Amino acid sequence: METLLRKMKPKVSFIVPCYKLGHLLSDCVESILCQTYRDFEVLIMDDCSPDDTPEVARSFQDPRVTHIRNEPNLGHLPNYNKGIGLSRGKYIWLISADDQLRTPYVLQRYVELMDRHPEVGFVFCPGVGILDGKEIGLLGYSVHDSQDAIFEGHRFLLKLLERNTVLAAAGMVRRECYERVGVFPLDMPYGGDWFLWCAFALHYDVGYFAEPMVNYRQHDLSMTNLLRSEDERILMKDDITLPWRIKKECEKAGYNALASSCVEFIVRQYLRCFLGREWRNPATRLTPQEFDSSVESYTSNLRERNYIRARVFSTVGDRCYGAADYERALFYYRQTMSEGFFMPALWLKYGLLRMGPVGKYIRDGLSDVSSWRKGLPGKAGTNRPGGYGHSS
Repeated sequence: METLLRKMKPKVSFIVPCYKLGHLLSDCVESILCQTYRDFEVLIMDDCSPDDTPEVARSFQDPRVTHIRNEPNLGHLPNYNKGIGLSRGKYIWLISADDQLRTPYVLQRYVELMDRHPEVGFVFCPGVGILDGKEIGLLGYSVHDSQDAIFEGHRFLLKLLERNTVLAAAGMVRRECYERVGVFPLDMPYGGDWFLWCAFALHYDVGYFAEPMVNYRQHDLSMTNLLRSEDERILMKDDITLPWRIKKECEKAGYNALASSCVEFIVRQYLRCFLGREWRNPATRLTPQEFDSSVESYTSNLRERNYIRARVFSTVGDRCYGAADYERALFYYRQTMSEGFFMPALWLKYGLLRMGPVGKYIRDGLSDVSSWRKGLPGKAGTNRPGGYGHSS
């Protein structure tokens, strides 16, 4: 096998990780083999799968297909990284065995764009979902534009920090991206690909095709569903880790303005995890103690830490007020004021709430005044810590 890999120097390497997906492997590999662009290799990374993956992998009568079986099971991220290490292509496309290419010309289009634009680190397109073997429609979150485009990397990074909207199965990456940034971080089992898209965009522009040319299969054995069923807090931990880690990458590269922008996304991620709107089980929400511990573990900068705490506590206080949970609102407002930032809007909110029904009547009435909305305290989400922007 290693001799064969050394002889092959294809333009593109497809890495197809497979674990308990032997029944879907043929669809994936056949969608690759029918591509009009022919200069590629396919590495089936069989992670000691207990099903018929070895038999299916050996059934392909094409010298470009290589079956690599791990003994013992490595886990999905080490398996991805092993595939990247064994690959020989200038471009690397990692696509899970449960997904597939939707058009026979997608690889041709990808390679042509990457060859013409060496500044582009990776290229992707939207996807169409598959459920029970049938297409169920365009995945709206994966759509970035109505036409083909090359996105400036830093602008795309800021957009991507909001949410991972690059379909993993749709991305082809320039090898030098992995050589410059690194491979999948083993401590981010859910957000590893999200981190890499962001890190690549920090150093390269991003290519995009508007046509949906990849299928993403939705089923119980998908990696996201497996991680969610194992422990939903794994997903929450990665959501928090990602903006902190990208901030560190920005600082390391000397992009201080981008690093400052990352703080805003850090605040937003903490709020999402603190309020628990995106988690099915309320028990997985971040507790105040866990929040404090998390912030302290990621930064030793006291002012930065206090700013993040103030931003989160003030917004949570606003949400508690909106839900008529006035005792908790008072608690979080006091927590905010203890962080030492000059926040006249917050102090006025606190004072009005302490006045009881009269104060709440005044606050709710003032929320409808335009000048109030421009900087004075109002309803949830309008508070602005002095000297900093705020968006909840």
